[in-house]
This record gives sequence, structure tokens and C-alpha cells, in this order.
Amino acid sequence: MFERLIMYWVYGGALAGILLLIMFPLLTGSWSVPLTLTFFHLPMYMLHQYEEHDKDRFRIFFNETIGGGKEVLSPLAVFIINVPGVWGVIAIATYLAANINIGLGLIAVYLAVINGLVHIGHALLFKRYNPGLVTGQLSFCLLVCTVFGSSNFPVVAALRCRQSALSLRSLYMSQSSPMHARRVHS
Repeated sequence: MFERLIMYWVYGGALAGILLLIMFPLLTGSWSVPLTLTFFHLPMYMLHQYEEHDKDRFRIFFNETIGGGKEVLSPLAVFIINVPGVWGVIAIATYLAANINIGLGLIAVYLAVINGLVHIGHALLFKRYNPGLVTGQLSFCLLVCTVFGSSNFPVVAALRCRQSALSLRSLYMSQSSPMHARRVHS
């Protein structure tokens, strides 16, 4: 049974991502904007991973390009990287942001930034599409720019990305007082 989870985790993740988006307003309605944006990375990542890993596309691409045709990325490695390594990290970042300091939500944001840069780097290096490039850029760039731009309007925020570092720091630090670092649910 565990072997099937390793091989087909992406399909459960895609469905869970859709469900989390449907339930998003109910789950996050009373949360601060930074905490909501931190959590929003989880369903966005799950949907991104569907483009990236459907039919084992990213592992095959990685092994062809980086591995030179040898298997350097196994199905187990892909599972560990994406389930505990992405979903788990975003879940932990959300809990830390809610209970310790909202600034710790930046962990999820930087995870998306790194992912987006890796996809761009692969595209530039190999001068071709790589699995996950489209959703990585469309979803993560708009989401990260929304956080960086301190705006609820992704298109406007995308235009303001040049101010990203300062805006992101201000957004999170303005919410970092102990009063805002309370538990999400009473």
C-alpha cells in the first residue's frame, strides 16, 4: 500500500488542493491576511504539483536532463521531497505563523520563491519547457507578488514586485506583535 502512495501521491494532492480551495473562505475567514496567504501556499502547491508530477513527468525530465539518462531522482525521493518536504513545511510554517510569530510564515513564501526560480533556471538552462513551469510561474509569481506587494489584487501586486522585499518585510513585521501571534482557533 505504501508503494502506491509513493507512486500516486500527486493525484490525492490535486484533489486535496481543490477541496482546500473550496473550503478556503470557511477555514481562513477570521485569519489575518499574512496568515491566510501563508496557508494559501498549500493548495496552490498541490495544484502546481499536478502539472509537475502527473505521469511522473518531472522525475523523468530531471533524470534525462540533470541525471544524463540515469536515475538520480527516485519515486521515493520525489515523494519525500513533495509530501513531508513541501506540504509538511507549509503546514509547519502556518502553525508557526499562527502560534509563534507571523513572520515565520515567510518560510512558505520563500519555498515558493525557490521553486519558481528553479523552474525558471531549468527553462533557461535547457531552453525548453519543464514540468511545473507554467503553474509555477502563474500561481506562485502572482501569490508571492501579492504577499510582496502588500496587495489583495494579484495583477496590481505583480506590477509592484520591484518593491517586494521591503513590502514583504513590512507586511509580516506589522503583524508580528504577540497579540497577532495568537492561536488561530480559541
